Amino acid sequence: MATHPYISGPGNVEQMVVFLRKNFPSTVTSETVKKFAIASNNESYIINALQFIGVIDEGGRRTPKGQEVFVLGNDDFPKAFGQLIRESYKDLFDVRGEDAWILNKSDLTSYFRTSDKTSEVIGGRQAGVFQVFARLSGYEVDVAKGSSNAAQKAKVKKVKASGSKPEKQAESSIAELPASRVAEKQSRRDMAMTVRIEINLPANGSQETYDNIFKSIRENLIDD
Repeated sequence: MATHPYISGPGNVEQMVVFLRKNFPSTVTSETVKKFAIASNNESYIINALQFIGVIDEGGRRTPKGQEVFVLGNDDFPKAFGQLIRESYKDLFDVRGEDAWILNKSDLTSYFRTSDKTSEVIGGRQAGVFQVFARLSGYEVDVAKGSSNAAQKAKVKKVKASGSKPEKQAESSIAELPASRVAEKQSRRDMAMTVRIEINLPANGSQETYDNIFKSIRENLIDD
């Protein structure tokens, strides 16, 4: 039996958290979820996820910890919510440490399948729920690559750093080209044109005719 929460549409869990941050009733049940018109016929999975992270108890009553975290503003909420997730998924963090936040879906699925002995489908849904919780904790995880928001910022910072001090423009446009292109350009500069002229002499021409032909070639085609 799966111990970690799962649902076919993990985005519904995120929507529920958003709603509860605006108005967290003293008791949250499947009927409450229905009123928000999310997770149709899957309301119990939403309740299970909220109970797992400790913001409501087994009777659906709002916990003091849930109340404390969900009233925080946008600046403070992610860190506090992340602490709830860290405590709830203690087994995962004990194994993977801080890397747990940025594991891709495939790695998370493997972990949950091994931990809960679930199928690939259920394991994938468990991974999806955890990634939603990670995103709400301030980690924008790429589902395919598992890159975190911090990694993306580092990448952007690196790009900016490399472009902050542009290299001095090369004096020659050839220097900016790959070696193969440079060689090509240089070979074009050294290229000499060779023109082959084929002359068909008349078989019955006189010596004077031949002399005139070669004289014309010398005067018009040969550069002395």
